[in-house]
Amino acid sequence: MTTPTPTAGPAAALGAALTAEYAAIWAYGPIGVRLTGAARKAARDAEAAHRRRRDDLVLHLSTAGGAVPADRAGYALPFPVTDAANALRLAVEVEERTGAFWRAAVAATTGTDRERALAALVDCAVRATRWRRTAGITPLTVPFPGRPA
Repeated sequence: MTTPTPTAGPAAALGAALTAEYAAIWAYGPIGVRLTGAARKAARDAEAAHRRRRDDLVLHLSTAGGAVPADRAGYALPFPVTDAANALRLAVEVEERTGAFWRAAVAATTGTDRERALAALVDCAVRATRWRRTAGITPLTVPFPGRPA
């Protein structure tokens, strides 16, 4: 998953956010297999949330007549996920990166599209905070979710 770049408009920003959702869904596979108990359930719930958001966005873009970016067969992880600590670190990064795409969509959209993007950004920020707490990472929150550090 790359970082968002300025887009040509609302459709492009939402398309980029959709691509980030695809990557988030894919990443939760390697994350979930390294976790147990409540953390594994949280990973399943996070993946399900990203799947719902993906499905909603695919429907929205296709109904509006816009281009729907295709999912890829796989995505490169930023580091190997070999244990629970790396899985938790990746979960935080997935939510932060996905949030960054939604943050860019907030800036590029208006009306209900902006509301959709803001809700997604908040969702990613809350989930990233929960993952930080589970991983013991401080600070738990960041001042501007979705913004590069």
